[in-house]
Amino acid sequence: MTYTGEVKVGGPADVHELADLMISKVAVGSMNNNAYLLRCRATDEQLLIDAAAEAGTLLSLIGDDGIASVVTTHRHGDHWGALAEVVAATGATTYAGALDAEGIPVKTDVPVADGDTVRVGRVELTARHLVGHTPGSIALVYDDPHGHAHVFTGDCLFPGGVGNTSGDPKAFASLIDDVQHKLFDQLSDETWVYPGHGNDTMLGAERPHLAEWRERGW
Repeated sequence: MTYTGEVKVGGPADVHELADLMISKVAVGSMNNNAYLLRCRATDEQLLIDAAAEAGTLLSLIGDDGIASVVTTHRHGDHWGALAEVVAATGATTYAGALDAEGIPVKTDVPVADGDTVRVGRVELTARHLVGHTPGSIALVYDDPHGHAHVFTGDCLFPGGVGNTSGDPKAFASLIDDVQHKLFDQLSDETWVYPGHGNDTMLGAERPHLAEWRERGW
């Protein structure tokens, strides 16, 4: 089956099979949040990105093998609604951006800064600190040695624009600058983007619109 990244709440996960990593995407909760289960194909270790809601759905996706860690992309409650229950059930180590950890009611075991490495088995992900949607939002970049990069952007980048900055021009300028310099300027057009809500995109599809986004201010 070809991966599309099109999922809906109550529906099945969609699985993106890469050479070294399997990515399972599922939609959960009243705000149509995406959660991503990453599985290292060499070791079978698993990592969950955003225990957003519906702990039962997430634990079913995780299965009997459990997870080693959970990464929360940012402090907004729709991205950690099931975190306490998932951690209690799995004993997973928790990761979050250092500047957002205080806003997440489950203790962050490992505060993450820009450029830090987060591992799942033999696979390495690089954290990029993107300021504007929240003070400590992070994206995770997997630079696939067998192909192009893959980036999990939380609520910082979507098809059609960057994340919500509540009409604050300084926050918007910060976010679009970080997204441009740390993602678009560093990664190829083929980079697959996995956002915190809705459908996936590719950097090449969004790159031509950067100036337009800056002009409109959101």
